[in-house]
Formats: sequence, structure tokens, C-alpha cells
Amino acid sequence: MPRRCDDMGILYLKTMEAKRQHIIKELLAKGITKDERGISIHDLSYDDLKYELVLQAFREIDVERESNKWF
Repeated sequence: MPRRCDDMGILYLKTMEAKRQHIIKELLAKGITKDERGISIHDLSYDDLKYELVLQAFREIDVERESNKWF
């Protein structure tokens, strides 16, 4: 039984790393190499990478366009 738990843990870690790498690729494609604090995206946690991706999505919104104005 413990071996199965170890296998699940390894699978989880591999999945999380694959997710990290996917977000890193997306950020690099958008020209983002560092976060707001100047830390390389390669050194960020998964949660920090998600945050940077959301920030980038907000930066891409054209606020001058009438349909994107909030107020």
C-alpha cells in the first residue's frame, strides 16, 4: 500500500511541474521573463505563475475600446 501512495505523489509532482512549464511557455510567448519584483519566471511557484498570467491578461485588455469600458 505505501508504494501506491508514493506513486500517486510522484504523479502529482509531475503533473504540477507540467502545469508550471505550460504557464512558463505562455508567459515567454508574451515576452514575460520576470515578475513584478524582478524574479525570473523560472524561479516562481505554480501559484505565482498563475498570478503573473492573470496580470498579463489584464494588461492585454484594450480599455479604450467601448465594449471593454467598465464605467
